[in-house]
Amino acid sequence: MSGVPSKSGPHIPVLLAEVIAALAPSPGAVIVDATFGAGGYTRALLAGGATVHAFDRDPDAIAAARVWGEANENPPRLILHPRRFSEMVAALADAGVARVDGIAMDIGVSSMQLDQAHRGFAFASDGPLDMRMAQDGPSAADFLNTAAEADIADVLFQYGEERQSRRVARAIVAARPLSTTGELAAIVRKALGYRQGAPKDPATRSFQAIRIHVNAELGELSEGLAAAEALLAPGGRLAVVAFHSLEDRIVKSFLREASGSAAAASRHMPEAAGITPLFAPISKAIRAGAAELAINPRARSATLRHAVRTAAPARRAA
Repeated sequence: MSGVPSKSGPHIPVLLAEVIAALAPSPGAVIVDATFGAGGYTRALLAGGATVHAFDRDPDAIAAARVWGEANENPPRLILHPRRFSEMVAALADAGVARVDGIAMDIGVSSMQLDQAHRGFAFASDGPLDMRMAQDGPSAADFLNTAAEADIADVLFQYGEERQSRRVARAIVAARPLSTTGELAAIVRKALGYRQGAPKDPATRSFQAIRIHVNAELGELSEGLAAAEALLAPGGRLAVVAFHSLEDRIVKSFLREASGSAAAASRHMPEAAGITPLFAPISKAIRAGAAELAINPRARSATLRHAVRTAAPARRAA
C-alpha cells in the first residue's frame, strides 16, 4: 500500500484520482478504507462527504488517525478499526453496518512502513529484521532463524519468484542467526553475485517474499475480496490497487470469476448459462501516467482494478 501521512508528510497516495473516481464518494455514502496506512485515500473520501470505516492492523497507523477531527464528530464520519481487513464483515457487524457503498484496498506494505528503519521492511537503511505489520507474532528473524532450509526456499520461490531460491536459502541457513536487514541483504547479494550499480538489487525479491510470508498477505487479500463481495450493496464499488504480479493475479482472477467471465474464457468450455454476475462492469488494468510517475516513482508498479457490485447474492453470506 502507499501511505500518505499528515498534510506535511512526504508520502503520496498512488492513483489517488483514479481510485476516488472509481469509488465516487458522496454525502451519506458509507465507504471502507480497508488498508488505511497514513490515510491518503480516506482524506479524499471524507472530503467527498462519505463516512469512512478505516481498517489497519498496524497500531501506529490507528494511533496517528485518532486525532483527526472526523473521528470526533457526533456521529463520527471516521470510524477506526484496529483489525485486519479480512475481518471487516465481523467488525462492521459489531458497528451495526451490514452493507457499504464502496471499498478501497491498497495492498502490501505502506511507504510509511518502508521508510521507518526500525520496522525492518526495507534494506535501504539497516534495522531489526522484523517486517510485522501488526507488530506482534513471529518476526522475519524468527522465521529465518528457525525454519527448515526447504521451507525458506519455498517462500522465496512462491512469494518472491526468486529462481535461485535454494541457493539463497542455503546461504541464509549457513549464516544464522540473523538479526538485521543489513545482514540479510548482504547474504542475499553475495549468494546471487550482486554487483554494485546493477539496475535492480536482487535482495528485493527475497525481502518481498519474506514480508508476504510473515504477514500472510496473499491469504489476507483473498479473504478481503470475499468480504468485499459479501459487504457491498447493489451498485457498491470496489477499487483495488496491487503492487506486484502475485497480488494483481489474485484480484484479476477473483473479478473474472465473480463476473462470470472465467467460465467463458476457454473455447473448450461452453459459457455457463444463467450465471448472474456478481460484479459488472469490471475495469481494465489502470496504471499511473507520466505526470504521476514524475512525482511519485513508487507508482510505477501499481495496478488499479475496479468493479461495481450487482444485486446477485454473495457466494458466501455476510
